[in-house]
Amino acid sequence: MAQPIFYKSPPSSSLAEIAALTKAQLVDPERGALQIRGLASLDEAGPMHLAFFDNLKYADQLAATKAGACLVSPRFEAQVPKGTAVLRAAKPFQAFVELARQWHADALRPQSWFDTEGIAPSAIIDPTARLEDGVIVDPLVVIGPRVEIGSGTIIGAGAVIGADVKIGRDCNVGAKTTIQFALIGNNVLIHPGCNIGQDGYGFIFFGPAGHVKVPQTGRVVIQNNVEVGAASTIDRGSLRDTVIGEGTKIDNQVQIGHNVTIGRHCLLAAQIGLAGSLTIGDNVALGAKVGINNHLKIGDGAQVTAMSAVKDDIPANGRWGGHFAKPTKQWFREIIAVERLVRDNEAKGEGQE
Repeated sequence: MAQPIFYKSPPSSSLAEIAALTKAQLVDPERGALQIRGLASLDEAGPMHLAFFDNLKYADQLAATKAGACLVSPRFEAQVPKGTAVLRAAKPFQAFVELARQWHADALRPQSWFDTEGIAPSAIIDPTARLEDGVIVDPLVVIGPRVEIGSGTIIGAGAVIGADVKIGRDCNVGAKTTIQFALIGNNVLIHPGCNIGQDGYGFIFFGPAGHVKVPQTGRVVIQNNVEVGAASTIDRGSLRDTVIGEGTKIDNQVQIGHNVTIGRHCLLAAQIGLAGSLTIGDNVALGAKVGINNHLKIGDGAQVTAMSAVKDDIPANGRWGGHFAKPTKQWFREIIAVERLVRDNEAKGEGQE
């Protein structure tokens, strides 16, 4: 970043040191003593910054960059301006991220917004709650009876933790998040404004006495190393638990209905809506604004294109998209056929007003 106002400034490092850290090759060893003091994008970088290039879409920015050095693959190193030192890397972005993680470790995990150490005086904690040493509780937090929270966990300002909730070690619960009827593992990152464990949308519809509410007596179980994006909601189960598998990463504003089971290491982009009683396998990737109907099964390794509506089961490793979703090859063939039909009709003068 060009101006790391909110984060610690990285140490000044020579290009030789950066090459060693990233396992990149400094093409001109004579530049090894050049000092780099920050990271930046190609268009904002200056002589003291390191940038990277791995996408032809930004070729114009590469040609005009003023960066002191650039991580780039052998294929594109000849396009780097002469004033910019070349760090040759097979995977430039991966090397850039590796360095960024070392220089900006404070950006990987949210800290107390108020530099709180221990428990803020304004926090309300039930005397039966058990917090291990090293838990940080920001101002105006409310923690209910029999709650258990592991060491290294940070509870953000205004969060509400309901009775009997269990939260593991090294977690982060964002500001104004509410959690109830939930068991949460270790190293779980929950961003601000999430609601976890509220009852699901369960009713007998249009009965003689109106809509009859079904008791929701399950839990939410979030396994280790899960990340939940801001303003997302995860309903507790009705009869069985709602489960989020280990290592799954959920983007902002995602709705997960009751009884949903999500496997390990899945990726869910923003504004996804998952209806109740879905089963999603391991390593599934869902694009932004995907909607999936209830009681379906999405197989291991499946991928669904953004803005798709899914009404059928998807087999393992399936690549689906569209409205309604179908295998992408079929979907593309249908789109091409419709476009061809429109062109043919226009050529014949049909369909014109």
